[in-house]
Amino acid sequence: MAPWLTVVGIGEDGFNGLGKQARRALLGASRIFGSPRQLALLPRCVVGERLLWPTPFSLAPVLAQRGEPVCVLASGDPMFFGVGASLARQVPASEMRVLSMPSSCALAAARLGWPLQDVQVVSVVARPLAALNAHLHSGTRLFVLSNDGDSPAAIAAQLCERGFGPSRLRVFEHLGGTDEREVAGTAQDWPHTQVAALNLVAIECLAAPDAPRLPQVAGLPDSAFLHDGQLTKRDVRAITLARLAPLPGELLWDVGAGCGSIGIEWMRAHPACRALAIEADAGRQGFIEHNRDALGVPGLQLVRGKAPEALAGLEQPDAVFIGGGVTREGVLDLCWQRLRPGGRLVANAVTLQSELALAHFRERHGGELTRIHVAHAQPLGTFDTWRQALPITLLDVVKPLDA
Repeated sequence: MAPWLTVVGIGEDGFNGLGKQARRALLGASRIFGSPRQLALLPRCVVGERLLWPTPFSLAPVLAQRGEPVCVLASGDPMFFGVGASLARQVPASEMRVLSMPSSCALAAARLGWPLQDVQVVSVVARPLAALNAHLHSGTRLFVLSNDGDSPAAIAAQLCERGFGPSRLRVFEHLGGTDEREVAGTAQDWPHTQVAALNLVAIECLAAPDAPRLPQVAGLPDSAFLHDGQLTKRDVRAITLARLAPLPGELLWDVGAGCGSIGIEWMRAHPACRALAIEADAGRQGFIEHNRDALGVPGLQLVRGKAPEALAGLEQPDAVFIGGGVTREGVLDLCWQRLRPGGRLVANAVTLQSELALAHFRERHGGELTRIHVAHAQPLGTFDTWRQALPITLLDVVKPLDA
């Protein structure tokens, strides 16, 4: 089928800034979808029916026009955090043309002299602002695609809360148009309350001297998590995550999640990693909700309930971690049954009973058992001695591809 859908990236310079292909597509379209601001950029000579996106947002009205000459307007590059990417998941490439303009990030990089490949981009358009927290490292440059005119002040406040008050912010309004404007300041002294709804925030991250260091490798400090003691400790957590081996796009079940530390660090490994935290205790559920936002992975999904009952109907996982409940009847077997072929199951045991359950499971399904001993130097009178933490038995097993 010939392309019936054309996605047109349009800048602040409007119809006159478009290329011939884009102008020709708009002039020949029977229907044109876009936001009020985008549709207002079109001149009278564009006679196709102008249609606003529905609330809540849905692509259904566009998809219902399949076969008709339809245009969709997008800001800048439609395939960069834009509606073009959403449409591409539902419309075959052979049926859709995408005509791009420079993205707001490309324009901002040109204004600042920042190599775009060295800048991390975060969108908070209809997304939790907490997602920004995973990217805060001193020396990092960020572009944040704002949700509205309140976003820059909210971003400044969040930077201060996370210990990045000295960070430098530059906000660009209406990039590429006649109303383009730049305002600047530090997060801790952000003076600008009136900012246009269409804006992009450029951040040079600078940590305050007392800001916590949160590395991107597995094994965050235990102090980074709010918890009641039900926490996979730092050294064991790093070993556990190495065995879980997160890959982009994979889904983890964190069964008996406690404060959520394993699922959170799994998701911090790559922006496309996903996790379900299954936890029955109401207090620990609150810890998970706090920790996922504080550490920048608000997309972690909390499943309230006790395994194995709470596992019913969940999406099939690529990896499973069982931090609690291995002795509960049916938990290990159901997790193994639901695990994708080729997936990894890792379970930790502290008690003799849970260790025995892992040994019996290994007899049936194979895998590797590892005993982890960690000791810390602590005072003994005027000297220091080693204080041994409880040993951990770790089971690591890969499900056969033909299982």
